[in-house]
Amino acid sequence: MTKKMPAENSPEIIENLKEIRIEDYTYDLPEERIAKFPLERRDASKLLIYDDGEICERHFRDVPEMLQPDHMLVFNNTKVIYARVLFRKTTGAIIEVFCLEPYLPADYVQSFAAYGRCEWKCMVGNLKKWKEGTIYCYYQVNGVDYQLAATRKSREENDVIVEFTWDTSLSFSEVLEYCGRIPIPPYLNRESEDDDKIRYQTVYSKNEGSVAAPTAGLHFSLSVLDALREKGVTIEELTLHVGAGTFRPVKSETIGGHDMHTEHISVRREVVAHLLNHPEKVIAVGTTSVRTLESLYWMGVKRISGDAGFNSLGQWEAYSLPSSYSVQESMSALLEWFDEQETELLKAKTTIIIVPGYTYRVITAMFTNFHQPQSTLLLLVAAAIGEDWRKVYHYALTHDFRFLSYGDSSLLKIKSGIK
Repeated sequence: MTKKMPAENSPEIIENLKEIRIEDYTYDLPEERIAKFPLERRDASKLLIYDDGEICERHFRDVPEMLQPDHMLVFNNTKVIYARVLFRKTTGAIIEVFCLEPYLPADYVQSFAAYGRCEWKCMVGNLKKWKEGTIYCYYQVNGVDYQLAATRKSREENDVIVEFTWDTSLSFSEVLEYCGRIPIPPYLNRESEDDDKIRYQTVYSKNEGSVAAPTAGLHFSLSVLDALREKGVTIEELTLHVGAGTFRPVKSETIGGHDMHTEHISVRREVVAHLLNHPEKVIAVGTTSVRTLESLYWMGVKRISGDAGFNSLGQWEAYSLPSSYSVQESMSALLEWFDEQETELLKAKTTIIIVPGYTYRVITAMFTNFHQPQSTLLLLVAAAIGEDWRKVYHYALTHDFRFLSYGDSSLLKIKSGIK
């Protein structure tokens, strides 16, 4: 007798997905294959192309030749903040404070524009040596000495709520540029350098808030973008602020034991309307754009279902929602909300996890770098191309591709899904 498969988006299928073993998504990544520094030219990187089991390679500067006017590229325009700040206690101990997300005011724009005082949720290094009291970071503006003070307010699980105060007429964003350091990934095993301030940002970054770059976008140069626009390729932007959880390894044996970090997204009405009204093949630039676009679909489904909290998506929620709605129906529901609220911007939160067994709803392809073994990002890739992820990564390892944030790129066409 043939075993009956569980229905898509049923409790049984969720439990099956949670049993995915992370050790099944690993590969040997030699240290020398990790790109410690970027290439001199952004678009000089190699590009692996995967299409229905076939693999070839080109250079990233060739992307405008490969895409057609009916393609739609979606970029994450988040900007990396100088999130790492080194404070010194009167005893001489160094305390590293890593800004994760704004706490008071909770809005990114308002917090970065704050003067004199704000509070942030932070990770703190050497916390055992900072039990109480205020610590300071000293900086100069036009030859005048100033200080940024940090005071512990409370604990929230593994994070600390920190109150920042400063004695200049600068905004918090400007103070961070004097005091902070660009938070390059820990696996680079080096300190940030002046060049990272430019190269660990995309050329189209706008909205401050990320503690990690949307690295798939690092390959796009201004000349590549100009050539794409000249060809008629549709280019849209949205915002997902990348949290420090992107560096957090999966420590549980099964993916069900791993908690995804919350990420804040902002999407303009125009983007949603474009997804509804145009038949372009949607290509996400980076996994952050993937998660945002797919989250949008499920938020639309939640609104169709009458959920007033539609703009917050839980980790496994996408696997329990009705899956029969089209992209057009979902986006229509979101557009109704924009019109009812008379607003042009949707602000939302997502913790979506995309694992093998997920059916992509919005995107047809993605640009993405080569990710760490046993990472949620590798699971996202496997959800797109199935077991062929092994074939892709073997090709990259044996054909001199560079890995991780400053490494080379790939263009992966989704193996199956609702179009």
